[in-house]
Amino acid sequence: MHGDPATTALAHPIDPGLRRTARLYRRIDHTDPLAVRREAARRTRLARLAGLWNGTDARVRVRDTLIEDGSGGRVPVRIYRPTGVTEARPAVLFLHGGAFLSGDLDFEHPRCLEMSRETGFVVVAADYRLAPEHPYPAGLDDCVTVYRWMLGSGAAEGIDTARIAVAGSSAGGALTAALCLRSRAEGMAAPVFQMLLYPVTDDRMDTPSMAAFTDTPAWDSRNCVHMWDHYLGRGRAGSVSAYAAPARAADLSGLPPAYVMTAEYDPLRDEGAAYARRLTAAGVPTELHQFPGTFHAFDTLGQATVSHRARYEHYAVLRTAVN
Repeated sequence: MHGDPATTALAHPIDPGLRRTARLYRRIDHTDPLAVRREAARRTRLARLAGLWNGTDARVRVRDTLIEDGSGGRVPVRIYRPTGVTEARPAVLFLHGGAFLSGDLDFEHPRCLEMSRETGFVVVAADYRLAPEHPYPAGLDDCVTVYRWMLGSGAAEGIDTARIAVAGSSAGGALTAALCLRSRAEGMAAPVFQMLLYPVTDDRMDTPSMAAFTDTPAWDSRNCVHMWDHYLGRGRAGSVSAYAAPARAADLSGLPPAYVMTAEYDPLRDEGAAYARRLTAAGVPTELHQFPGTFHAFDTLGQATVSHRARYEHYAVLRTAVN
């Protein structure tokens, strides 16, 4: 796919509400993690100036804190709790995207704020360590640390520890799926639900969508190569753990019920759909929803009707699955 992504002939046109975003989206070469992080910070600043980055909501109380990992390290988290609620509430551990190498507590702050408001749940966002400075499994270890803390100390934060879901977008979707796999292997209480939004699942990058979408808005297959190199190391040899690339797992049985969302013009589309089909085949209740005419991260880019519809579907799914 080359040329103007909003006008190039496609099997299905890009959603009209996303065409301007597709034209304006500034591509980033993910060979340089520092440049990626600077661009992410620039986008957050621009979104704030444009009034598209909502930092506060009177209906949600927000607090930052640090979680001890038991070995001297600490994981920053941001806790969102609906105001005026005194009883224990279900919770969502949310894991941001960013190709394993960018993102922080501001990265998906508006989504988490809205999620807490619309579900009435406590939302905990984790600022896990990033590659390449901290390659696999550092980021996943941080996510597991926060999940264990929610199970053990969550009651003090107003969390109903028997009703914790895990959700993540893109690389955060990989971490979500991997956390569920680890909870099964390590005998932890499993999340009651997993929500995978255009998830990264497979380091082999051998799907039709990966081959086709080399120049798509927001994310393309060329950057998938850099992402895996940063996360797992260039020139890697030997087997890749299923905790790094969940599609590598031989057995998906016994995992939490799942919702998987994919975008039509996303190189990750087919691996996300394949993971959903494998969950279903393993007996895991799974919903798969592909949004036509969309691209990676469409639900948080711009103010298109389809973006709003996708996010509010996520909140409705969580309310049904966790309540």
